Amino acid sequence: MYETSFVIAFGETGENAIGVHRAMLTRGPDTGSGQRLRARRPLVGLRPVPDERAPDELAHPRKQWAFIAGAALLTLPSALMRFRVFGTVHEAPPLETLLFGIAILGAAFLVSWAAEVAQLDISKGLAIAFLALIAVLPEYAVDLVFSWKAGVEDRTGVAMCQGTHCRGLAVANMTGANRLLIGVGWAAVVLLWYYRSKQKGVTLPGSRRTDLGFLFIATVWAMKLVILNHIDLFDTAVFGAMFVVYILHAAHEEHEEPELVGPPLALAALPTRSRRIITVLLFLFAATMILASAEPFASGLVATGSRFHISQFFLVQWLAPLASEAPEMIIAILFVLRAKPAQGLGTLVSSKVNQWTLLVGTVPLVYAIAHRSAGPMQLDAQQVEEILLTAAQSLFAVSVLANLTLSRAEAGGLLVLFLAQFGFENRTIKYGFAFAYLALFVALVVKERENREGLFHAIRHTFMRPGGSHRRARSG
Repeated sequence: MYETSFVIAFGETGENAIGVHRAMLTRGPDTGSGQRLRARRPLVGLRPVPDERAPDELAHPRKQWAFIAGAALLTLPSALMRFRVFGTVHEAPPLETLLFGIAILGAAFLVSWAAEVAQLDISKGLAIAFLALIAVLPEYAVDLVFSWKAGVEDRTGVAMCQGTHCRGLAVANMTGANRLLIGVGWAAVVLLWYYRSKQKGVTLPGSRRTDLGFLFIATVWAMKLVILNHIDLFDTAVFGAMFVVYILHAAHEEHEEPELVGPPLALAALPTRSRRIITVLLFLFAATMILASAEPFASGLVATGSRFHISQFFLVQWLAPLASEAPEMIIAILFVLRAKPAQGLGTLVSSKVNQWTLLVGTVPLVYAIAHRSAGPMQLDAQQVEEILLTAAQSLFAVSVLANLTLSRAEAGGLLVLFLAQFGFENRTIKYGFAFAYLALFVALVVKERENREGLFHAIRHTFMRPGGSHRRARSG
């Protein structure tokens, strides 16, 4: 047993301002706001911080519970609409489409918060695999809808997406989510950190080389889709194997206590049994709302585009991922605000690996089940160019981060290139941006020794025995 000092700001009454999980606390007779409590056991999710005040979310747990309640309430309008009709919602008006999208956003927040808290109660290997699966659930739900419809459409010959082939929309959501994560997510972390600290970059720990290695290999494999103009069950097997090996590597990395901020910290402060029950209920509720909202949201985007003569491909590619990616990006930003930019950027790098392996790999599987055959899902010219552009951006991003540092200038470059090609429908322009990314990738690897060697180290880490890479990563 040992004693550790923590500073906890109390409210006006000074009583029950916060429940502290797994702590034995003693309070002096004059303890008030800003005074010390003595903890004779470590606080889960907290580290000793002498002479510093506790984060605002500890001082005001009601505020964090209000966020949780608010996220749940975002799903209420869509739940009333969805379960009133007990079936598929077609031709959803724009307002209903917006409400279903907001429901996915709210549920995605709940899933991400519950997933963070779950790390306190399940084994590390299981936690990593579970969190990776949960992280792509919002994106997967929308992609599942379009992949399933594409299989049914090709099998029956009946149009399912109002004049646009559903295969294209499945690819649209997949590529949009991937490009948004790098072009906006990665860049935002670095630029926000510069704004707050005036430091000109964010440096990742050596263990993140494994993530970059898997991301590079998955991206290179994605080029096969461009060359062969289809995606099939063999791709599912390859991407799935990459994901499993990646999880095995992650499970053997050195354990670090989860850094909980915001609502997850309020959940972690509950008594163990209450925390576990509430976490499970949040998972079940959020997953139900995501799956219930995905089909009407996807159908509504198509119907809205048709009604207002807006490109359906554009709406699915950017609006759907915007709703599903927002929680991950906000969590990364919260890490930056807590002066932990490396954790924020690392979270988004891991998410990118999950998307390029698990998310992309499920598309041909769902398509094959709906099509009732093991045949490939053919890709047209537009889908090929979108995958090429996404893969090219990913290659450039990996080469930039291969030295484990993303500078302000590099982050700005990722953002500018993303915004410059955003919204262009012209095929020549998109191919131009794709080849520009590839040229920058080659130039960086050839000219910058540190990036070149970093990329080779990252690739080598992926072929190491799981559990052996982190020892070398510390020295890198």
